[in-house]
Amino acid sequence: MNEIRDLPKVLPSSQDHFLDGPKLAPGITRFWLIRHALVEENARMCMYGAMDVPLCPDSLIAQRPMYRALAERLPKPAHWLVSPLSRTQRTAQAVQEAGYGPAKLTVEPDLIEQNLGSWQGLPYEELPQYLNLAPHPFWAVGATECPPEGESMIDVCARVGRLLDRLADKYAQQDIIAVTHGGVVRAALAHALRIHAETALHFSVQNLALTILERLDVGWRVVTVNELPGV
Repeated sequence: MNEIRDLPKVLPSSQDHFLDGPKLAPGITRFWLIRHALVEENARMCMYGAMDVPLCPDSLIAQRPMYRALAERLPKPAHWLVSPLSRTQRTAQAVQEAGYGPAKLTVEPDLIEQNLGSWQGLPYEELPQYLNLAPHPFWAVGATECPPEGESMIDVCARVGRLLDRLADKYAQQDIIAVTHGGVVRAALAHALRIHAETALHFSVQNLALTILERLDVGWRVVTVNELPGV
């Protein structure tokens, strides 16, 4: 007869972090990624990429309930990071003004949107004549397409992946709120899931939507994607 051994009383580390409860456990390296608010109408008609375009003033007023919901959802304390572009900084300020309270905003250059190079500012209807590859169904250009003097989504994924690893080490076991851009959030998901940039572009990332990632000892975990505040 085979000997029956006692079951281990300590679960392996891969099972230490099951999301079984309604609240997220403290002491985890956790990224709260927020896509900036809607930009103004004229900017939405062109390939604005890493251009510095303003937010839509009407949406800032109409979406106040979403800002309040975000303010209630986000953790305290946390490190607030924004891209160099004013639309992320203004979005972060609006969330803080909606009830989160004041917090220092640190500009992180690698949180910037994909640089579309000489294609930035082009009306969308003019873009096809410049493409070398078929566009992505859910992005203006394919993941491997590199605009002149710009960067491809492959490049963005590499940049953002390095950034996430660096920030995870710097802010280990702490919360990081990063107000950033749709391409950057998709790149972060590509890094966490170890998927190709072309696949990551299939994720929907709406304005003001929240995506939560965790860096654990056993790897990255995706907690939520495209969570719309107050919905």
